[in-house]
Amino acid sequence: MERESIEFDVIIVGAGPAGLSTSIKLMQLAQDHDIELSVCIVEKGSEVGAHILSGAVIDPISLTELLPNWNTLSAPIETAVTNDKFLFLTKDKAMRFPTPPQMNNKGNYIISLGQFCRWLAEVAQSLGVEIFPGFAAKEVLYDEHDRVYGIATGDMGIDRQGQRKQTFEPGIEIHGKQVVLAEGCRGSLTKSVEQHYQLRKGADPQTYGIGVKELWEIDHSNHEKGSVIHTVGWPLDNSTYGGSFIYHWGENLLSVGFVVGLDYQNPYLDPFCEMQRLKLHPEFKPLFNNAKRISYGARAINEGGLQSLPTVSFPGGLLVGDCAGFLNVPKIKGTHTAMKSGIEAANAIIDAFKQDSLNKPIDYLPQIKKTWLWKELHKARNIRPAFHKGLWPGLIYSAFDTYILRGNAPWTFKQTADHTQLKSAKDCKPIEYPAPDQKITFDKLSSVYLSNTNHEEDQPCHLQLGEPDIAITINYDVYASPEARYCPASVYEIVVNEQQQARLQINAQNCIHCKTCDIKDPKQNINWVPPEGGGGPNYTDM
Repeated sequence: MERESIEFDVIIVGAGPAGLSTSIKLMQLAQDHDIELSVCIVEKGSEVGAHILSGAVIDPISLTELLPNWNTLSAPIETAVTNDKFLFLTKDKAMRFPTPPQMNNKGNYIISLGQFCRWLAEVAQSLGVEIFPGFAAKEVLYDEHDRVYGIATGDMGIDRQGQRKQTFEPGIEIHGKQVVLAEGCRGSLTKSVEQHYQLRKGADPQTYGIGVKELWEIDHSNHEKGSVIHTVGWPLDNSTYGGSFIYHWGENLLSVGFVVGLDYQNPYLDPFCEMQRLKLHPEFKPLFNNAKRISYGARAINEGGLQSLPTVSFPGGLLVGDCAGFLNVPKIKGTHTAMKSGIEAANAIIDAFKQDSLNKPIDYLPQIKKTWLWKELHKARNIRPAFHKGLWPGLIYSAFDTYILRGNAPWTFKQTADHTQLKSAKDCKPIEYPAPDQKITFDKLSSVYLSNTNHEEDQPCHLQLGEPDIAITINYDVYASPEARYCPASVYEIVVNEQQQARLQINAQNCIHCKTCDIKDPKQNINWVPPEGGGGPNYTDM
């Protein structure tokens, strides 16, 4: 059966801050220049915001540029940051350090990024943007001139009423004059296009962290609305990059998260369990008295910075937001930078429509370099790689770079691919994690339940092994199967039979689409591809 096709002028893949900002700016400019423009957004989540997860503290600079009157448009932005704390933790103590200037949150807001994206989607739709949730873009379409002319969604075995069908229907093709990839961190189509056009040639490898987050409803007596806390140190050792965030917002809501750099070396490290340990620290444990955990999720984030940016344009399309790598690591923010990249991409696309130059790649990076975004990323470029030498060298260099050099060092540190950093299990010490108490600390499966994750079990596995034997001969024999620990959803499980033969079992229905396995696997043997549209987590206020 042939795939049906539909036509739009601009196709955007991903309804996150970057994609939605691109669409809104496109429609605003089209109206200003009297251009008839059709724009669609394809979103793999069951609804806009279903797969969105962030801390999230937002700097409103890009929002104000995009929608100057946002505070009159019922934007879900209500909790202003009232104070910042930056703590160094030991196992039993918390020492307050000066808050680095990049982390100063004066004028910023604590939000639910999922709520924010749903609101942005309403704005986009009011301007004429068509949004298709529940459709996973699985394939990039190339014409005879090796130019991208659209995308194809995956085959579907579910009808629009959610009923399972006996036969699969072919996906649809969406054709357009420009395809904007706004998939977020480690997008599958982005990875494909980068390889096809060698967009990463000349760039450092992209590096990543994994963020694990819980949302709690806490006792009113423990709630300090607008309070922001970041920590470094315990429970991680001094050679592993990472830290926590604790944000008080809304009505007695507490966002608790932990980020671990995926360049960690010990294969026994488990980011989920490190986050559980954090909550038992004497500084934070009292927060969870009479409290209820209401949501859970995890997501990889870009940490490569300016030196890891690929070429952001290709014949027929553009990369925007986190799929390109516009995230300020020391500032711990990517929403405002993603939105700004989308705004500038839209400006460049409209210029190409006006000049009838759509057949050439639309490079919006020269315009980005004239804005605050480039200056911000340039000043921050050396902070994250400085921590490759350990926590204390990283902190010392960061202070020197920030207060003395002011981000203007005449050098740029290089980045190294995360998957090359693991040491063999025999050279590392196993980490003993306390058993969950099911009150403050929890196991992975009960956590996945709170993410509302759902996949139809009879669909093809979306976690593909290049060479299945490597899962045992390399991952199990050499690295003690790190995927069983770095996955925050118990997707990967080693099963040993009576003959003591091990095999890897993939519980794909648990996958919360964090992409960590695609990034950290030591032989890059795991390829994450989109499952059927609508599958995965269904976050509410994350």
